[in-house]
Amino acid sequence: MVTRRTLLKGAGASILPLFSPAVSRAQSRQVVKFVPQADLALLDPVQSPALVSRNHGLMVFDTLYGMDASFTIQPQMAAGHLVEDDGRRWTITLREGLSFHDGTPVRAKDAVASIERWWRLDVLGKQLAAITDELSAPTDKAIRFRLKQPFPSLPFALGKPSRCCFIMPERLAQTDPSKQITEMIGSGPFRFLADERMAGTRAVYEKFAGYIPRQEVPGFTAGGKIVHLDRVEWHTLPDASTAAAALRVGEMDWWEQPTADLLPQLKSLRGVTVDVKDKAGYLALLQFNHLQPPFNNPAIRRAFLAAVNQADYMTAVMGEDHSLWKDDVGFFLPNSPSASDVGLDVFKQPRSVEKVKKELHAAGYNGEKVVFLVPTDIPSLNAMSEIAADMFRRSGVNLDYQAMDWGTVLPRLNSQQPVDRGGWSVWCNYTSGILGLNPISHTFLRGIGANGFSGAGWPTSAALEGYRDAFMSTADTAEQKKIIDSMQRQAFEDVPYIPLGFYYQPTAYRSNLTGMVDGMPVFWNLKKG
Repeated sequence: MVTRRTLLKGAGASILPLFSPAVSRAQSRQVVKFVPQADLALLDPVQSPALVSRNHGLMVFDTLYGMDASFTIQPQMAAGHLVEDDGRRWTITLREGLSFHDGTPVRAKDAVASIERWWRLDVLGKQLAAITDELSAPTDKAIRFRLKQPFPSLPFALGKPSRCCFIMPERLAQTDPSKQITEMIGSGPFRFLADERMAGTRAVYEKFAGYIPRQEVPGFTAGGKIVHLDRVEWHTLPDASTAAAALRVGEMDWWEQPTADLLPQLKSLRGVTVDVKDKAGYLALLQFNHLQPPFNNPAIRRAFLAAVNQADYMTAVMGEDHSLWKDDVGFFLPNSPSASDVGLDVFKQPRSVEKVKKELHAAGYNGEKVVFLVPTDIPSLNAMSEIAADMFRRSGVNLDYQAMDWGTVLPRLNSQQPVDRGGWSVWCNYTSGILGLNPISHTFLRGIGANGFSGAGWPTSAALEGYRDAFMSTADTAEQKKIIDSMQRQAFEDVPYIPLGFYYQPTAYRSNLTGMVDGMPVFWNLKKG
């Protein structure tokens, strides 16, 4: 039997023909070849909630604010801001010299149109829109908000690293939010080379010579985005053995998410570095569609808490190395100020499928079909899905396990239709741990129903929304901690999703890459020796 590890040891000669066209370019220019976590199926990083689309957006576009290495929001495209009228009027000033990839200057009205498109799609943006009396561009450099009430989280909303408020030319930003933008013109540090894109296989970027970086030290999505590379190629390699072998022989420079079973072998390779760069890690989630039976019933969602063993899911994703994962995890980021122990006893009791069966019967489950969407080309999600599917089957659920590629799963998640008309019931997901830092950023812990985030399954909970509003209305840290505890207690009642644990995802790269910034994969500050 040929294992991944034996394939990795002897794969050099067979891998080279796959990528040899890039070798001559790499000899004369700074070219980095990167294996992303999944295919870049959707280019529009504002419409798509996928992390791979977000990472693509960070290359092509820029944001008014960014988040630094200490998770603090800092001005990015903004030179600064002025807050007046008791916090109800904000004037944000653009930095000098900003231009788009097509050579046109970045104007305040571009930012206004971009914000207006973004806030029709983002759940925090929708809240900002609801309290905004006027958003205008009084000059080419000034963006003005007139608010109904103070909103001190405005820079956070515009600079958070999830469903980012990317700034694009007005003509693109005026695209209906229900339609995909495919023309990638931003003002970010890299230009997208549309003519070199091969859907499902490759995306290519080159340095934008007109980018003017900030002077601060780079950190996360903030600071000086200084580009040393001439070209970055993203190669989609769903097979882990192929990706590992390509990294081993130097045909790939960076593999974003190596699988756990290959980590020991990768660590032993000369010229390869394995490290955890994203110190915020990932929260793993079992997400339900709250609009359709059977998971529109909270008692049915709650029933599965008795059978979820977070350690099983985390071991499936990250293996036996417990330093890379945590169980007994609630709804907020572990080891953060928001981490809470409230309600975690539900995971410490003996796991019991029989208890699930009894609770499902009491809740009225009557054999409704459950459509489980599984992206098989994302190894971590595929592994978690197999554990969850076994739990569902042993619990007597009428499971329709639909295994497909990520590019097919992603648009399906937008459907609010019943399962017999293309809808879905449940899926396994992971999200950046940064979202779990507090209730403001936690996209998946919202309760606004059909107006919410599609991948989160549109949960409704007036109680969760009330706690979130209370959190935002106080600066007292002791009071905020009480609110967070109450919010987690409520979440275990409402079950917007089931927490499956927390893990650090190591990344693997050729050791001649230096200057890699911590956080999600970004390519500024990066050098290839």
